[in-house]
Amino acid sequence: MSRTIDYSRYQTLAITRRGVNNSILDIQMKAGGPGGNGKLPTAGHEGHWELAEIWRDVGADDTVRCAVLRGEGLGFSGGGDLKLVQDMAQDFEVRSRVWKEARDLVYNVINCDKPIVSAMHGPAVGAGLVAGLLADISIATKTAKIVDGHTKLGVAAGDHAAIVWPLLCGMAKAKYYLMLCEAVSGEEAERIGLVSLAVDDDQLLPKAYEVADRLAAGSQSAIRWTKYSLNNWLRQAGPSFDTSLALEFMGFAGPDVREGVAALRERRAPKFDK
Repeated sequence: MSRTIDYSRYQTLAITRRGVNNSILDIQMKAGGPGGNGKLPTAGHEGHWELAEIWRDVGADDTVRCAVLRGEGLGFSGGGDLKLVQDMAQDFEVRSRVWKEARDLVYNVINCDKPIVSAMHGPAVGAGLVAGLLADISIATKTAKIVDGHTKLGVAAGDHAAIVWPLLCGMAKAKYYLMLCEAVSGEEAERIGLVSLAVDDDQLLPKAYEVADRLAAGSQSAIRWTKYSLNNWLRQAGPSFDTSLALEFMGFAGPDVREGVAALRERRAPKFDK
C-alpha cells in the first residue's frame, strides 16, 4: 500500500508537486508567514522545527522520488530570526528544544533516503544553509552569498559546519571561512568544492529541476543506496558534529551572543571583550 503524506501542516514551507507522476516535491522556504520578514526566509520558532521535520515526511512518502529545496524572495535563507536567538539565550527550555531540532535537521537530511537537490540564490545563511549544503546535489547561482555567521554572532560554528565543510572543501578552506565568517560566492563555492554546481541566475531553477527529473527517472534503489553509502562519510563525522553543536549551544548561554545580537540589530561590527 502506497503511503502519501499530508503536508498541509507546514506553515513556513510552500510545498507543491511536479514532474512525472508528481513524484518531485518542490519545497520553498517562505519569506513571509510565521517568523518571516517578507524579504527572504528566516528560521523562527516554527520555521526551524519545520525545516528539521520535513525530511522525515519526505522519507516516509512513498509517492516522492526526489525533493527540491529553494528559497523565496531575495535569497535562499536569511538565518535565524533574532527573536528565536534571544529566546535561546534567555531560556534553557527553548535552548534545549532548538538544540534537538538542530541535531535532527542535520541527521534527518543525511538519513532521508530520497535524493535532495538544493537551489540557492542570494544570501544563504543559517538553518536553510544547513539543508542547502547537506543536500545531495547543491546548486547555487554564481552570485549567491554563502555565509556561516556563527562566530560573528558569538557562538561556535556548530549546526553543520564540522560535519561537512572539511569534507567538501578541505580543512584549510573550512577554517578560513568558518572562523572569519567570510562570505563565499556561488562561483567560488563551486571552485573549492563546497557546492556541486554554480550557474547563472536565470538557470538556477531550470537546472535544479533538470537534475531532479533525472534523479526521479533513475533506478530508485540504486540512487538511494548510493546516497546511503556515501553518507556514511558524514555519519563517521557524527562525533565531531555532536561536539560542535554542544559547544555552539553552550555559547548561546554566554555573554558574547548578547553582543552579537546587539551588533546585528544596530547594524555594526560586534565588539567582543574576551
